[in-house]
Amino acid sequence: MRLLLLLLAMLIGVALLSLRYLPPEWDPRAPLNLDAPPNPVTDLKLWWLSQSPSACFAAFTASDIPVVRAPDRLSDSGCEVENAVLLPAGSRVVPRSPLATCRLAAAWTLFERNTLQPAARLHLGAEVAEVRHLGTYNCRNVNHAAAGRRSEHASANAIDVAAFVLSSGRQVSVARDWPRPGPEAAFLRAVRDGACRWFNLVLGPDYNAAHQNHFHVDMGRWRGCR
Repeated sequence: MRLLLLLLAMLIGVALLSLRYLPPEWDPRAPLNLDAPPNPVTDLKLWWLSQSPSACFAAFTASDIPVVRAPDRLSDSGCEVENAVLLPAGSRVVPRSPLATCRLAAAWTLFERNTLQPAARLHLGAEVAEVRHLGTYNCRNVNHAAAGRRSEHASANAIDVAAFVLSSGRQVSVARDWPRPGPEAAFLRAVRDGACRWFNLVLGPDYNAAHQNHFHVDMGRWRGCR
């Protein structure tokens, strides 16, 4: 028994000692660097941003990505917006600088850099210059229903994406290109599949008729990739 306790103590000591020499990207205690190549610790740090607003803002600071913080919006209708920013200027989204929770903005930054642009280069031979979106904040229920739970859009914790414009000027539309064979459809599926790593919920045309013309991504409590 004493030998087991000694071995356990030694293992704990080695683990604690090794933390002193980990690079920041691999140190779970260090702020998430949104610019660094992702690794398994990235996913842990991204999850932590949903639990700690201060850690989320620290991630943008550590990444040297300036963000404009938005004032909190209080509401009696279940449409409060807290710890929000304007999506960073370096993002490709159009219209520019939509309101988003900090954790959604962080996930979007990782998605653009590690999923969207690599998929565009691989399948279409060009980078994405613009991401056409349908909005982030909308005080409403899920599927615009008269009753039911509030949508993640009601707290600026979601974004709907309808199309992508490449640096060549070529446009890829979810509504038009998802059902057709070809590199555009392959690109869209790579984008949908890759988004599932960064966002908690990803819904596309295969989910239901309401999503035939866009991808819905959010950082809410429900998880899914459809």
